Amino acid sequence: MASMKIASRAYCTATASKLVKPPLQVFGIDGRYACALYSAATKMKQLDAVEKDLSSLQTQFKSDVKLRDHLINPTIKRSLMAAALKDVATKSSWSQATGNFLQSMAENGRLNKIDQVINAFKLIMAAHRGDVVCEVVSAKPLDAAQTKQLEGVLKQFVKANENIKLSTKVDPSLIGGLIVSVGDKYVDMSVASKVKKYKDLISAAA
Repeated sequence: MASMKIASRAYCTATASKLVKPPLQVFGIDGRYACALYSAATKMKQLDAVEKDLSSLQTQFKSDVKLRDHLINPTIKRSLMAAALKDVATKSSWSQATGNFLQSMAENGRLNKIDQVINAFKLIMAAHRGDVVCEVVSAKPLDAAQTKQLEGVLKQFVKANENIKLSTKVDPSLIGGLIVSVGDKYVDMSVASKVKKYKDLISAAA
């Protein structure tokens, strides 16, 4: 167990001391871990393998609620969780960088952030490939013509050598309008947001 802790600390120290700068800077705790993982995976030449590992893990989270709840259970000792994840990584034939990363997350009590870290890492990898992830949330489903028009508008906000990777979601609570995320940029143009703004102004004036 002691050797595992030493390895985990060594991983954190190594990734923090000489980071390989990611193509996209992501902030916050999730961004810090994602950037450290990108740096470690780059040095170990395991970027694609790590991305595949984390996508598999995230898919398991969505299909197995018990697994997700177990991983983020704060009553389980960090050392035991780290050991369990090391075993899972080995049995799943995941890359060494992925295994080290998960152990580090467990040892630092950050497994409750794992989903956010994976999403942040995906953003970094998209930028690494020259892709710009654009997520659009609308009150109603967009038809083909609207989607095509939207892609044309979004292309004006990226570089010529970058590719738009558009994903759409529906959230009726928006009432109307859109919420657009382009890379690490976020714009809320929903009716619900405007209504809240007006309510806040009225409440402040009352």
